[in-house]
Amino acid sequence: MALSLIPLVVLAQPFAAPEAAPAPAPTPPPAEQSEEQVEEPAEGLNQTAKTEPEPLDRDIIEGRERPGFNSELPVEITQENQGAVRAPPPQAFSPDQVPLPDRWRLIDAVTDIEGNPVIRESLLDPYNQNTYKGDRPINPDKVPWLPIKGDDWFFVLNAISDTVYEPRTFPIPVGIQTTQDPDRLDVFGNDFSTVLSQTFIVGAALLKGSTAYKPPSIEYRVTLAYNINYVDVPERRVLFVEPSKGTDRLDHFLGVQEAFVDYHFTPQDTDRFDFISIRAGIQPFQADFRGFLFNDQQLGVRLFGNRDNNRFQFNLAAFWRLEKDTNSGLNSVVQSPRDDLVFIANVYRQDFLIPALTSQFTLAYNRNREGNDIEIDDNGFPVRPALLGDLRGRDYDVFYLGYNVDGRIGRINITGSAYWALGEDRNNFFTGEPADINAQFAAAEVSYDRDWMRFRLSGLYQSGDSDPYDNEENGFDAIFENPVFAGADTSYWIRQTIPFAGGGRAVSVNGRNGILNNLRSSKEQGQSNFNNPGLWLVGVGADFDLTPEVRVSANANHLWFEDTSSIENLRVEGSIPDDIGYDLSASAIWRPKANQNIVFRLSAATLISGDGFKDLFDNLGNQDEFYSILANVTLTY
Repeated sequence: MALSLIPLVVLAQPFAAPEAAPAPAPTPPPAEQSEEQVEEPAEGLNQTAKTEPEPLDRDIIEGRERPGFNSELPVEITQENQGAVRAPPPQAFSPDQVPLPDRWRLIDAVTDIEGNPVIRESLLDPYNQNTYKGDRPINPDKVPWLPIKGDDWFFVLNAISDTVYEPRTFPIPVGIQTTQDPDRLDVFGNDFSTVLSQTFIVGAALLKGSTAYKPPSIEYRVTLAYNINYVDVPERRVLFVEPSKGTDRLDHFLGVQEAFVDYHFTPQDTDRFDFISIRAGIQPFQADFRGFLFNDQQLGVRLFGNRDNNRFQFNLAAFWRLEKDTNSGLNSVVQSPRDDLVFIANVYRQDFLIPALTSQFTLAYNRNREGNDIEIDDNGFPVRPALLGDLRGRDYDVFYLGYNVDGRIGRINITGSAYWALGEDRNNFFTGEPADINAQFAAAEVSYDRDWMRFRLSGLYQSGDSDPYDNEENGFDAIFENPVFAGADTSYWIRQTIPFAGGGRAVSVNGRNGILNNLRSSKEQGQSNFNNPGLWLVGVGADFDLTPEVRVSANANHLWFEDTSSIENLRVEGSIPDDIGYDLSASAIWRPKANQNIVFRLSAATLISGDGFKDLFDNLGNQDEFYSILANVTLTY
């Protein structure tokens, strides 16, 4: 009954108490009570009621804690991170600059519970962190033979396998001396041929740098390409000049595509990573956004850089053109360079006139002094001078003034190029006299994106020569084109070379992977020709990204000769229609890993010949359609 008396005593406090019983001491306020006082049972209570105190609940009332209660601290965590750099205070940098000077050290610092590295590199793994891909610096202790010091030297290795299978049809002339089959006695025979090509590309770079955003202070790079190709055609004298040789060819070649040193002028850097560098050796260079004028890997010296937070970029370059292997198109360093020099200066300006639009101004000069050269390709065909007109060699000087643009206006993407060629040709092969060069070129492509679809509209103009016998050459030609335009090499006209049979020996209307109608002997080894029929092109296309791994594209182009005067005189015909025909193509690209390491590509194209093409060319079955199929597998490490 002792427990039940406690509330009675409390309730009796307001009333008069017996004199013999002293008044109980006032109860101290809760804030001043200790845990011992709270838990101490009243004197006289049954000792069996003593129990362990219940654990205190700190969250009885949200946002409040019980007074006098201190929670236990968590277990202490120790982390060994030798060489760590203390982060600078936030006010030391602007909000858009947070430098991390030891990014590769963090890779080694991430370990599992047993202290083993979480990120383990493998030579055969191109996806995760890898020293051979430049993800972390070289350890000088492991390569004592390499004269490097410090932890800011990187090695980058890349390898590419490019496999091509290409069945196609195009006008194939019957050899003059002989034919493969006795029923092919006309000018053109069977039009079917097959190409198999395998290219292995291996590149390596040694560079000294700091972070991914700052250019290397110095870089050494070498890239070799080895090509094996097999071609089978139905007629003799297509692959070899000798009629005694067969109609198929197996060839291989090793080319040097890159071999340069890049030096970075560090004192010219800015706090926004603007830089100036100079590069000397065999190097890639593209003169404009789409590769209309010059897109090649040549021996040269180039000074380049940027300013104003990368809004202003510039290039000053001089190239001494190397000879190319005839069948692979790779650089041949075992032959003397050509007497052909190219000088290019261009500047880029972002947001020029219109925001989100980049403008580029180009000045190029091509000095060619191969008028006295006689060059025979590896198959025995003359390439310099071209077997056109008086068959004499040519020297020429050509200046190109160009404006290029790339970007968007609102929702419309736009890219465009315009060039004006001015100069002098020392020998017009129609007249044998010097002639002034005055030719123009323009191309534009606009596109509209809607979700996973892009719709494109393309247009191109190449001026042609309207009077081959005057003292002016008006057909535009580039230095070395390799355009990404109107379907690129999916297009039949860009992918295939059409031989100009009956008007020039070993001369083609257009060049492989080129869009211009220039009547050259070869894009790789021939000279520019400004006596040509020119071109008009209007096309539509669309790209559909069905998934992150699959893209499907379709293109339809209509082509015309701009002026047929030059080919009429070479063919000795009174009139040739200007309609080349319709070029229809479609392609599918599959990237199984959603990156560029494994890419499968399949495309098909057909040329529905127009009246002008029919007038110039034919085939054994008098068919009006020519086709091209391209199956390509690219593996990249």
